[in-house]
Amino acid sequence: MNRIYTSFGAKKLLRGCRYVLSNQLCPINYTLLPNTKSTATYTTKTGEISATRSTVIQLLNNISSKREINQYLQYFTSVSQQQFAVIKVGGAIIGDNLKELASSLAFLYHLGLYPIVIHGSGPQVNERLGKDGIVPDYIDGIRVTDERTMSIVRNCFLEQNLKLVNALEQLGIRARPITSGVFTADYLDYEKYKLVGHITDITRRPIEASIEAGALPILTSLAETKAGQILNVNADVAAGELARVFEPLKIVYLNEKGGIINGDTKEKISMINLDQDYEELLKKDWFKYGTKLKIEQIKNLLEFLPRTSSVAIINVQDLQKELFTDSGAGTMIRRGYKIIRRNSLNEFPSIDGVRHLLQKSDEIFSGRQSAASYLKSLESSKFTSYSDEPLEALAVVKENGDVPMLDKFICSDSHWLNNVSDNIFNNIRNDFSSLQWYVQEDDPNIPWHFNKSDGSYLMNDKILFWYGIKDLETISKLVKNFISNYQSGYLDSTHNEYNTVTPNI
Repeated sequence: MNRIYTSFGAKKLLRGCRYVLSNQLCPINYTLLPNTKSTATYTTKTGEISATRSTVIQLLNNISSKREINQYLQYFTSVSQQQFAVIKVGGAIIGDNLKELASSLAFLYHLGLYPIVIHGSGPQVNERLGKDGIVPDYIDGIRVTDERTMSIVRNCFLEQNLKLVNALEQLGIRARPITSGVFTADYLDYEKYKLVGHITDITRRPIEASIEAGALPILTSLAETKAGQILNVNADVAAGELARVFEPLKIVYLNEKGGIINGDTKEKISMINLDQDYEELLKKDWFKYGTKLKIEQIKNLLEFLPRTSSVAIINVQDLQKELFTDSGAGTMIRRGYKIIRRNSLNEFPSIDGVRHLLQKSDEIFSGRQSAASYLKSLESSKFTSYSDEPLEALAVVKENGDVPMLDKFICSDSHWLNNVSDNIFNNIRNDFSSLQWYVQEDDPNIPWHFNKSDGSYLMNDKILFWYGIKDLETISKLVKNFISNYQSGYLDSTHNEYNTVTPNI
C-alpha cells in the first residue's frame, strides 16, 4: 500500500490515494519568535492583540489545527485570568530544563494566559544537605524539617524562584516573585515532622495583584503560621490547595517522567477517567506507593472541583501540545463519566433522550435521514452503543460485516474539550480489535480521526478510516466497498447508515 506521510498543517489531501497521517508534532520553541521584547505589547486591561501574539498563534499551527487553536483559546479565556491554570513545577525542571520552562511560560503569556506557577526545590535541597554532610530524613514521604534543614530549604526556594523569574524577564516577560504571604499553615505534626505545615488558609490578593499588573505570579510553597514561623509544605500539596481556591480549568504537574507509567506495559498512560478507571487501577499490582498516593490526592482534589477541571502530568516540552491539541500529552486525569455499553434500545432509560441526541447528527439535522428511521434500523441490527451518563455523547458500532463499522459518533463541544470523545473511543478499542468508519473531509475534528486510525483512504469529499487491520486483502475489500458505496450515491442517501459524524454543537 502506498503511504504518504505528512504533517497535517502542510498537507493537501490527495484524491483517490491511500495515505496515513503522521502524528509527529514538534514542540514550539519560544526563542524562535522575532524581536520578542519590542513586540510584546499585550496588556491585560485592554486586551490588545500584539504582533507577538499573532506570531505565537501562527506558531501554534505547527502542533494544532485552526479549529483546535480557536476552540481552546476560547475555552481558556472563558473564565477569569486566575482561573486558567495552576502549574506546579518540580525542582528538577528548574535545574535541568530552565530554558524550556521559561519558553513555555512565555508562550502562554503572549497569548494573554496567566497561569499561577508554583515550584518545588527538592533536588537542590538534597544536594545542599549532602554538601553539609546531612542525610535527608523522610517519614511517610514527607521531609522531616528541623531548623538547620529549614534554613537550607528556605535558601533553595528563594534561589530557584529568583532563577525562574530572571529567566522569564530575560525573554521580556513580566514575572513577580511571591515567596511569602499566600499560605497560612499550622504544624502538620511537630513531634514527627518538625517544621512542616498543613495549609489552613490562602490569601488570594498577592496572586490576583500580580496578574492584574500583567505579571506571571511565581510562587514557592513556603507557608507561615499566624505567629510568623516559616513552615515547609510539599509543592504538590500546595498546588492542590491553590486549585481548591481558584478552581482552574487546568492543573498541570510538570515532571521529568512526563506522566504516569503503566507498570505492566511500561508505557505512559494517556488518560485516566477516575469515575470509570479508579477501581480497576486499585487491582493492579504496580498501583501502589508514590503512584497510588499521587492519584489519590488528585482524585480528592478533582472531587472538590467542577467536573470541567482536569489534571495533566507532563514533561515541560509538551506543555503547548497538552493545552492546545485534542490528543494532548503525558497523562490527563479527570473525573469523567462512566461509559455505558448497551446492545438494545430497550436498555436506554429513555428513547426520547437518544432521539434528542440523534437530532444533532449531521445526517438527521440536515434532513437526509430521520431519527425514527435510524432507530428502526437499530432494531434489526447487531450493535453496541457507548454513551456517557448524561447522554451528551453517543457512539454506535454495527457488526454487520467482517470489520465492525463505527456508524455514529456524536459529541458536544464541551465533551470534545474534556476528552469524553477519547474515553468513548478507548472503550470501543478495548471491545473491537478492528474498526472502520467514514468521515467528511471537512469535518472540524479531522485531525482527531487521523490520530485514532492506522490508515485511511480519501474519495473526493469523504475519508475511510480504519485500525487493527494488518492484511492488504481485507483493506482492499474495505476500500472497494467504500468506493462502490460512494459512486452509487449510497453514502449521501437518506438511508446512509455509515456516515460517522462529529459535529460541533
